[in-house]
Amino acid sequence: MAMTQTADNRFRKPVLVAVNNLLDEEDGLEALRSHTLFSSMQPDDLAALIQQSRRIRLGHHQLLYRQDMPAHHFFFVISGRLRLYRLDSSGIDRTLDSIAPGDCFAEVMIYADPPKYACYAEALKSSEVLMIPVKVYQDLLAENPEYAQAALRHYAMRAVTRFHDLEIMTVQNARDRLIRYLIDLLPNGVKEGGEVELPLPKCLVASRLAMQPETFSRILADLKSNGLVRVNRSKLFISDPQRLVAISQ
Repeated sequence: MAMTQTADNRFRKPVLVAVNNLLDEEDGLEALRSHTLFSSMQPDDLAALIQQSRRIRLGHHQLLYRQDMPAHHFFFVISGRLRLYRLDSSGIDRTLDSIAPGDCFAEVMIYADPPKYACYAEALKSSEVLMIPVKVYQDLLAENPEYAQAALRHYAMRAVTRFHDLEIMTVQNARDRLIRYLIDLLPNGVKEGGEVELPLPKCLVASRLAMQPETFSRILADLKSNGLVRVNRSKLFISDPQRLVAISQ
């Protein structure tokens, strides 16, 4: 069963509201164990949580949930990639983040009151997510203080990341925002160059960095013409990240 998005009639993307089979105890359990929200859990507690969760399959551009919907679940990405975005007052969507396998999202709903999703979640390609009941997780936190401590550590790490993202977005120069964004994609930052893959289509990266797609393309072409990056579709090779950073200082 599916529902059509009504907030933006341009796209008419479906929202998947039906759930499919239970997730078996061993199916995806290893991926969950390494995540901060679950790594401190006893095996029996984690198995019980998974048994009460459901796996959802999403098609390309399918919506998982809509902005302001009541939120009774948070999610763990098993495969694929999703985009989080909000609609502004003019109806234009603004990309907030991209979510990869091994990531949790909407986990703020664990403590939200009232629980409403703050944005849209859209699959950028065929994806599978684990839909975890907030109430079941809350009960585990209430019964096990060490689980609550792990959840707080996760939120603290997320807050640091968000402050870093905010720092990038406060840079006034569009070129400098893009350079900071590309450096963040490198596993070792400015210490070592290498190939990176954009986690979003270029037009959505532009939205993420609060610039027009034409501006993004122009800046990227300029960096390419100056030998600072090599571009192959969604992949970029940065041979000298320190030189790249130097032009933004």
